Amino acid sequence: MTQTTSAESIVAAVRSLDAKGLNSGTTGNVSVRAGAGMLITPTGIRAELLRPDQIVEMSLDGQWSGPMRPSSEWSMHAAIYRAAPQANAVVHAHPDHCVAISCLRQGIPAFHYMIASFGGTDVRCAEYAPFGSPELGDAAVATLEGRNACLLANHGMICHGPDVETAVARALKLETLARQYVLATSIGKPVLLAPDEMQVVGCKYTTYGQQNPQADKLAAAVK
Repeated sequence: MTQTTSAESIVAAVRSLDAKGLNSGTTGNVSVRAGAGMLITPTGIRAELLRPDQIVEMSLDGQWSGPMRPSSEWSMHAAIYRAAPQANAVVHAHPDHCVAISCLRQGIPAFHYMIASFGGTDVRCAEYAPFGSPELGDAAVATLEGRNACLLANHGMICHGPDVETAVARALKLETLARQYVLATSIGKPVLLAPDEMQVVGCKYTTYGQQNPQADKLAAAVK
């Protein structure tokens, strides 16, 4: 993917997050890995005004050039890229239900099997740190160990993926599950799936959604 295409994909992601209600105004930020550095949204630009030429190219140690300043959360994105080689895109958002749960400084337990799609038996909540601080990046990295998404205390959520489309999809899925968890807890105490039940789901997720026509043909031939 060229730098121009990557910048265009970031703009599309930002607009999608805004349209789906995961961000509003100038909240949230999106980045993609670019060589030894990253491309990231600029600070203070609304989704509908954002253009590909405004996307900031920068190093993971904070060096950048050009007319636009990078997102105030660049250090959190950089920390994730340094810690997670499999991460090629990062999405940080402030969706309502993720924020609400994060303000309780709680994670989301295994109330639904789809929690396993984030890499474990729960979605953890990182310790609180001021926005834009290196400490927030450290907290996010520690909480994301073995996971691809987490909540950020009194703040929002962050997730990563192999590409920006997957990262956006994970952000939307996390907010959907957060909303469902809030609904479930509003009428009672959800019955949580046991660790062995989540382990079965986790194994299924290793091949879930993957097309393998050749394997399907072989399976049909055996029947």
